[in-house]
Amino acid sequence: MSEPRNARRSIARRTTTALATAAIAALVLAACTGGGEDGSSEESQGFPDDGCTHITIATSSEKVNMLDELATAFKDSPEHDGLDTCATVRPTNVSSGNAARYLTAGDDWPSDDRSLWPTLWSPASTVWTDRVAAAASPSLVGAPASFTRTPVVFGMPEPMAKALGWPAKPISITDLEGLCQNPDGWGSVGKDIWGAFKISKTNPNTSTTGLSTILMQSYEASGKAEGLTSEDVDASADFSRVFEECVIHYGDTTGNVLSTLYDETQNGANGSAYVSAVALEETSLLNYNKGNPDSHTVQPGETLTPPKTKLVAVYPAGGSMWSDNPVTVLGADWVTAEQRAAGEAFAEFLQTKPAQQVLPEYGFRPLDESVALGDLFTAKFGVDPAQPAVTLPKPEVDVISTAIDQWTQVRKPSSVLELIDISGSMDDPIGDGRSRLDGAIEGAQTTLGHFRSSDEVGVWAFTTGIESEEGEGIQVVRDVTALGADGENLDSSLDDLRYAQRNGTPLYDAVLTAYEAMKERAEPGRINAIVVLSDGEDTDSATSLDSLIAKIGKSTKEGGDDAPVRIFTIAYGEGADPTALQRIADVTGGQMFDASDAERIDLVFASVINNF
Repeated sequence: MSEPRNARRSIARRTTTALATAAIAALVLAACTGGGEDGSSEESQGFPDDGCTHITIATSSEKVNMLDELATAFKDSPEHDGLDTCATVRPTNVSSGNAARYLTAGDDWPSDDRSLWPTLWSPASTVWTDRVAAAASPSLVGAPASFTRTPVVFGMPEPMAKALGWPAKPISITDLEGLCQNPDGWGSVGKDIWGAFKISKTNPNTSTTGLSTILMQSYEASGKAEGLTSEDVDASADFSRVFEECVIHYGDTTGNVLSTLYDETQNGANGSAYVSAVALEETSLLNYNKGNPDSHTVQPGETLTPPKTKLVAVYPAGGSMWSDNPVTVLGADWVTAEQRAAGEAFAEFLQTKPAQQVLPEYGFRPLDESVALGDLFTAKFGVDPAQPAVTLPKPEVDVISTAIDQWTQVRKPSSVLELIDISGSMDDPIGDGRSRLDGAIEGAQTTLGHFRSSDEVGVWAFTTGIESEEGEGIQVVRDVTALGADGENLDSSLDDLRYAQRNGTPLYDAVLTAYEAMKERAEPGRINAIVVLSDGEDTDSATSLDSLIAKIGKSTKEGGDDAPVRIFTIAYGEGADPTALQRIADVTGGQMFDASDAERIDLVFASVINNF
């Protein structure tokens, strides 16, 4: 774990994944190469003009590769031939929840480049189009029509699934909840060495998988397979609260979690110290087993290496919800008549047999039942095409809203220390009239509303020439304690950082001090985490990077730790040290977020905080 990973590819893959869900940045990065979480280029800001009617399709990340190929095939289709002028379709990666928020807000699409404003929208589920129709206007989302689907499952390392009786024994969400609740964890099934049972789920405010999972929990608790009501959701609160206790952390996408699990597996740890089960779409599991854990755009000549231990799909005995992947022409005033005609033609093309035959190649199930699934949908890749045996229908919009509101109350509590670099370089401007420190302060302030009063929040600042009871180089802005009603005071205390002295960058010493403090107070029932923001390389630490990695990674072992402290790092500005920050995050099972475009710091902070 202390060795640097395949640095260039790993860092590019995982940091872009994190940014992709932070909306505006995602739009620009995805657009530069025609979409995908791993696509970035410094040569252009948007799409080139090829003389055809340009239409952008905003889509969830796992469909970018597939839609790229479908957009190319569209050019040779009868549907395209029927247009008055040629049309070029280009996908951009925007998480379903983020796109829903932008459309509901009633403003222009959040990008200065109009070529990135979508004509078409393809979220992972009609749940999102329903929410926009209810919160804004039905005409805005037009007439969504599904063109492919994929079930929501629990991906488990094969040895762990077998320990629960898979594949002969059906496994239910209640079975998983029992492992969560049992103090012996994996020891309850004779696997003491694996430690606690740990689940990864995404944030239902931005992720279709996260939203589907909390609805599946309510279905399970109610004993229903249809007709879920708001009263059923309310009655499932205690069941869901127990289930959430197993969560390692949340997030915008499963890609980051799967990337960490993949790296752990390839390094021989088998992933058991990190996570036991991941709530995800079947297509994401297939991509993982092919060697593409974050479902990034596969580049020409790129070789994918399958994981040493594959994930297998556990289709819950009580049933699965499906991501039904609609596509619709937006009724936004920025969509021209030519774009509307081209968008409608592309949506029509997606329903045709030539388009449906492309879907299984990318791990999606076609709606056209005459299309063969092919060799990917087999036990070799961890899936069963005959499953799920039970399909759970999408509830009404008001029921979904009740479930999201409930999750806010029952989600796993967090204990988070924000560690902010206040070295001299933080005075540098970021191009929008703010200094780097201004951006960091405001980014931290905007996240305070995310936390509940029972969540623990602390803020430290670090530079040379300062000292506190926590040690040299550390200034305590707020101790890690329950936030309570202290949000306004903390907001004011963060403002005070503008007047602090700013000197060198003892990054490694500060991280070690923070880690040791958080380990001492970490509790099994919380998400214990440190968010480190730094804009430069370490200049003043007595601790070396290798020593830091060895010390903070010592609990990363078979079975792991009942109260791990994960570090989430933000590489802020072009002078940051992403290699070091990536290693720090990796060794604790956290994630690194790329804020090299410092103007995007507010968005990156929001994406980080979605993990808690």
